[in-house]
Amino acid sequence: MTLSERASFWTAASVAGVALWASGAPTVVYPLYAAEWHLPAAVTSAIFAIYPLVLVPVLIVFGNLSDVIGRRAVILLGLGALTAGSVVFGLAPDLAWVFVGRALMGAGVGLALSPATAAMVEFGGRNGARRASPVTTAATATGLALSTIVSGALVQYASEPLHLSFWVLTGVTLVVGAFTWFLPRHTPDEDAGPWRPRLPRMPQDERPVFTAGTLSISAAYAMGALFLALGAQIARDLVRSDNAFVDGAIISLSAVAIGVVAVLTRTMRPRLAVTIGPGLAIVGLGLLVVAGLAHSLPAFIGASLVAGAGYALMFSGGLGLVTASAPAHHRAAVISAAYVVGYLVQALAALGLGALATATGLQFALDLGVPLILLLGVAAVVVVNVPRRVPAAA
Repeated sequence: MTLSERASFWTAASVAGVALWASGAPTVVYPLYAAEWHLPAAVTSAIFAIYPLVLVPVLIVFGNLSDVIGRRAVILLGLGALTAGSVVFGLAPDLAWVFVGRALMGAGVGLALSPATAAMVEFGGRNGARRASPVTTAATATGLALSTIVSGALVQYASEPLHLSFWVLTGVTLVVGAFTWFLPRHTPDEDAGPWRPRLPRMPQDERPVFTAGTLSISAAYAMGALFLALGAQIARDLVRSDNAFVDGAIISLSAVAIGVVAVLTRTMRPRLAVTIGPGLAIVGLGLLVVAGLAHSLPAFIGASLVAGAGYALMFSGGLGLVTASAPAHHRAAVISAAYVVGYLVQALAALGLGALATATGLQFALDLGVPLILLLGVAAVVVVNVPRRVPAAA
């Protein structure tokens, strides 16, 4: 049995969703690790950062693999690594196991996310490239929302708070993998050439479009690192909320906003989305700083919602520009190149913010880190709006 084109599109979207569920799965658990094992913020943010640090070399080495052997095969490899990572988290008795589990998750997402995005373009019909970017954004937002809501509820109200949420993730990943097994098999593209490890490609003729899109994706991912690596600790230490379910639900509001805005703006041109997104990010991150200074739960809620809207436009618009710049026979390689930069920026943001939080406190980390994150979004606005540099078709 082989899935229809429509079913294949939504299966690929579910792969993107479960990839981001894995990314956010430990978010609400970080304060428990800190309390259980007496860890500073630098270590808990390093747990988050090991994920993109492993993901980046996987993208560099295997970013073009699905262009040659097929989307289905590489997605299945990635889901296998994700399953192994969530099982390790589910069994983890100490910090070393957590780092191993996080590394496996990074490898899994590195293998699965680019071919899933490329598959959505290919199974999305005549307007596949335009359709794929908002749906990918909505799917990843759904995964993030479920990760923080489910984890928050299980941490607060169920037994085994350090482990149970990862067994739920294991089950979800296996279900998605079962559907992925029935994706259409790959027909080799003669223009793709034989597979060999190579650096991800930046298209020469579309470099301004690609650069603007990658900067926008990087700004979104850096903002995501702030919420996913330190969001639960900001809620606990600065906003002074001690309910893990409430904290997870508030963080999930950002993901809900991402999904809603992605759907509502699905017909917006990527250039306009990249231009508007950083403005919303400025407001959202400003509210986050205020939430820390005033210990304000309403400001924290507002920050999650507005920053989520900004993330949606920056990521969806950026991905739209990148997919528009990608030739068909190197589509996964070009998308991988953008993800490489975005995830590298995310890792640096998580490690830098964690080190600052440990050395000088969470509030100072916010005060210094927020403007640096916003610079990436502003740079994307500048590049995408340089006259006669970005083709109108993008």
